[in-house]
Amino acid sequence: MAVPITERGAQALKTELHELKTVKRPAVVDAISEARAHGDLKENAEYHAAREQQSFIEGRIQELESTLADCQVIDPTSLPKDGRVVFGVTVDLLNIDTDEEKQYQIVGDYESDIKLNRISISSPIARALIGKEIDDVATVQAPGGAIEYEITGIHYLG
Repeated sequence: MAVPITERGAQALKTELHELKTVKRPAVVDAISEARAHGDLKENAEYHAAREQQSFIEGRIQELESTLADCQVIDPTSLPKDGRVVFGVTVDLLNIDTDEEKQYQIVGDYESDIKLNRISISSPIARALIGKEIDDVATVQAPGGAIEYEITGIHYLG
């Protein structure tokens, strides 16, 4: 099954993959070669650290390549603007109990970052919002109890 990701999220993964392949992978290969030149590999901490770093880099490259192969890129600006909450949109919310306002973009699992107000499509809050319209109330089951949000805006931003 294709995993949804925004255009921005896919580009960030491609940038990281390019950096790993063109900068970090060659640097760790050089570090291994240099450590090898120091002699006895059994007690060579630099060699073992470089090999561990190489293993991490190769694993991350495989993970990124697999993710990019399995994802479906969705551009929120090209979605039908029918006033419903769907993947990729940015939603303005009002907490009914506290009058606190929040804004979240609903993104794929690989690009979610609460510090940047990007929540995963699989998160409880996103699941409660999907399909709703402006002025609808979404009830989110949180660890501290149910929270009700009124949807005050929907934006189809990139």
